[in-house]
Amino acid sequence: MHAHMDLVDLAHQDVAPDALDAGPRKTAPGAERFCAATGCVRPVIDMIRFVVSPDGLVVADLKRNLPGRGIWVTATRQALRTAVARKAFGRGFKRDVQVAPDMVEATERMLEQGALGALAMAHKAGRVAIGFAKTEQALNRVRVVALIHAAEAARDGARKLDAAMRRGLDLDTGKIAIIDTLTSTQLDLALGRSNVIHAALLAGRESDTFVARAGLLDRFRTGGLGDRNEPKPAAKTEKQERNG
Repeated sequence: MHAHMDLVDLAHQDVAPDALDAGPRKTAPGAERFCAATGCVRPVIDMIRFVVSPDGLVVADLKRNLPGRGIWVTATRQALRTAVARKAFGRGFKRDVQVAPDMVEATERMLEQGALGALAMAHKAGRVAIGFAKTEQALNRVRVVALIHAAEAARDGARKLDAAMRRGLDLDTGKIAIIDTLTSTQLDLALGRSNVIHAALLAGRESDTFVARAGLLDRFRTGGLGDRNEPKPAAKTEKQERNG
């Protein structure tokens, strides 16, 4: 069943009983959760956890460590808008909750800030080569895990570096991420430099964190989930079985 069909089919159904988790826990690799918007099960890497603050406001828990029971939603604008429209949070939490009018936009800003913060940490750890020349040098000398192009980068410069990536050290380009979701102004702030257009991310734990967060931001904006784009339908509840 395709995701857009799930959004329509589940628009007037109750959220399944297993939508609410048991609280913040360390999730094992490959762990999956029920999506309150689509009614399907997805890997947590493609989802965002939401909890209720002490004053009753639904907030995104991007680090999955805020106290209290949580609801999970597929990490795309469309899925979050659907969850808000069908009042999935009130149903899932089984209580009156407040949902901010700009919840989708606020969540995107949080994802953006999380990615920029991770990039700043990678830079402090010495994992970022900044500028066209240094990026090109890095591609030919060290292990690079991602190329960063500002969203407004000229196509010619990006193409040249992408070609250098393919030539360099016989690397499998499928293992190098290309990140172009951040503007030059945002890169400037994260890296403490001016007019950053291109950068290379060198291998390391801090770089892995940034790549993961930038990927989540990109999927939120584009709705693309790669090979995971086909969700698993959740098992029907007893009530749903009786209603067909």
